[in-house]
Amino acid sequence: MHKTILLKTQVFLITPPFTQLNTPYPATAYIKGFLNTKNISATQADLGIEVILKLFSKDGLIDLFQSNSSQPTTDNCKRIFALQDEYIKTIDSVIAFLQGKNPTLALQICQEDYLPEASRFSQLEELDWAFGTMGTQDKAKHLATLYLEDISDFIVECVDANFGFSRYAERLGRSANSFDELYAALQEEPTYIDEVLFSLLAQRIEAIQPELFLISVPFPGNLYAAFRSAQWVRKYYPNTKISMGGGFPNTELRSLSDARVFEFFDYITLDDGELPVELLVEAVCKPESFEGQFKRTFLLENEKVVYKNNSLKPDYKQSEVGTPDYSDLFLDKYISVIEIVNPMHRMWSDGRWNKLTMAHGCYWGKCTFCDISLDYIKLYEPIAANLLCDRMEEMIAQTGQNGFHYVDEAAPPALMRALALEILRRKLSVTWWTNIRFEKSFSADLCLLLKASGCIAVSGGLEVASDRLLQLIDKGVTVEQVAKVTRNFTEAGIMVHAYLMYGYPTQTVQETVDSLEMVRQLFEMGVLQSGFWHQFAMTAHSPVGMYPEKFGVVPTSPPLEGLGVVFANNDINYVDKTGIDHDKFSFGLKKSLFNFMHGICFDYELQDWFEFKIPKTKIHPDFIANALEEDEDFNIKPTAKIVWLGGKPIVEYFTKSKKGNSWELMTLIFHDKKESFSIQTGKNEGEWLVQILEKISVSKSKTYSFKEIKSDFETNLEDFELFWYSKPVNTLREFGLLIL
Repeated sequence: MHKTILLKTQVFLITPPFTQLNTPYPATAYIKGFLNTKNISATQADLGIEVILKLFSKDGLIDLFQSNSSQPTTDNCKRIFALQDEYIKTIDSVIAFLQGKNPTLALQICQEDYLPEASRFSQLEELDWAFGTMGTQDKAKHLATLYLEDISDFIVECVDANFGFSRYAERLGRSANSFDELYAALQEEPTYIDEVLFSLLAQRIEAIQPELFLISVPFPGNLYAAFRSAQWVRKYYPNTKISMGGGFPNTELRSLSDARVFEFFDYITLDDGELPVELLVEAVCKPESFEGQFKRTFLLENEKVVYKNNSLKPDYKQSEVGTPDYSDLFLDKYISVIEIVNPMHRMWSDGRWNKLTMAHGCYWGKCTFCDISLDYIKLYEPIAANLLCDRMEEMIAQTGQNGFHYVDEAAPPALMRALALEILRRKLSVTWWTNIRFEKSFSADLCLLLKASGCIAVSGGLEVASDRLLQLIDKGVTVEQVAKVTRNFTEAGIMVHAYLMYGYPTQTVQETVDSLEMVRQLFEMGVLQSGFWHQFAMTAHSPVGMYPEKFGVVPTSPPLEGLGVVFANNDINYVDKTGIDHDKFSFGLKKSLFNFMHGICFDYELQDWFEFKIPKTKIHPDFIANALEEDEDFNIKPTAKIVWLGGKPIVEYFTKSKKGNSWELMTLIFHDKKESFSIQTGKNEGEWLVQILEKISVSKSKTYSFKEIKSDFETNLEDFELFWYSKPVNTLREFGLLIL
């Protein structure tokens, strides 16, 4: 009889509560994919979705309503408590519906007598019209989201004040230069949510018995739960080594010197995790051969925090890190919610997205508000389009999902073009979206190509819609250029979301008002579909944070050297020399944008959005319309690629006679997905056109330049320009003959 030997898993990776509910945060999948290439056994878990599913279940709610130590005090929570049987009865069905497993429930939910309703539903009257164009499923998702938010309000008031769906105790992680507050919270009794987390962690650690426990902390809202998880493992499994990495330490913990952090963690790694983690696995799992070489790793030596970066090994190239591996994650259990009707935010929270990166870092790397001094932005390294497509195909096979969110800082246009061509060449059916800069290289034809490959949306930073400030930010774009690019995307059928910023150093009230007017016009012209205003925040690793005097700001946070022991260091408090209170603009900017996104209130005076006096805008009312009317440049570069997206034509010959002369002509009949159309040409030109369309078809591996096509034509025929700018070719230009 064979005895089964349980192999000890070397590495256990988790994302602690909470990030998104609809799709896994990809960091652990990236690291697991890399560890696969090294034959290092690893298991991963997203404890955020697992805690939510345990909490928002029939048993979870029974337990919750019975356990609340503090009785509800507000009328709203008293109402929820009184309706607890209704919540307990409906919760499992609603969660299954939001997981996409119970679509017929939408009909019940939309009748509005199925779900118990508390204060979140009071906004329904205002939102009713917003769902006019949405189907039953979407409206039901939104109502189900409000229902979950009502329960969340109850949890916050009666059970755990730190709870939030996509964040947990975020306040404790928000750039706390001192560790004191978080440390004090960790000395208190675990909360109700902590106990739910511990019960799940206990099952996993017991089953896996890892030697190395890796916790990825992307955001401040994961930090508290990361420390709680580490604290629990340290207590019950003292031999397991624990490490933290991810977006939060990468930006906030670079000046770490507080030794108390290492009561919870053995290691904290910075920036790209592949090589640092590989070396940690060597240190923990093969101590006999480990030579003490670390990469970007904090640890404790002689009660002092030391930073070790003594490994001479270079970081792995993007082609060597493997395909993200989503195995072990409960891919069919994520829940899609629709919180608000902002179309881009909706994509964040609705639907399952496989996350990939086109390039490491940012190819622009100059924006003065951005942390461009950090390696994850500074070191730019693109991945070849064919390798990206290989990874997409692998992930589709593994996850069963063909939606991709490219999480780049800014996806490079040339690589987007290469990726789109490769997707079309392989005849992949995918849906994808990404973040871009509004570059002038996003021509109308490039946008059509991206759309044909499955690109449905882009988001990009317009930041401050003022050319002076865009120059100060070093954005490398003008408002006029942004308008043209957003039009090209919109006309191709790709949704555009703009990140907007107010309160940038030296920004005047006049510039804020003018910026709002530009945004109003962009929405009124229909070239922008979604946007969001952020208030400027000064960070330690951005040019503004590093050289504040250049930007007219005075930091008010004390310099870290004088603080002694340091925990987090990123956000810097400052005073703008203009003395303007930018906070007061927040409500008016957001309220106006909400209305513009719904195509209304363009005729309101800008003053109507604010309860205090603002100056009149100095922007011409037709500024954006005039920018969009400018003639396009018809010069085609000889190196431009010519691609045909359509299919093979059906050919018919006929003869035309006039005054005794007759000549042969051709009709080319094309069928695309929506309609059929035909063009007529001379026989010789027509025959050349049929063979050249075959050559430049997007399904072919070689792409041809304009110069090559011209010389091909001129081998046997004359007057290429006359033919190229003729009516038949112009018709083809409308139906998928692209100049890239």
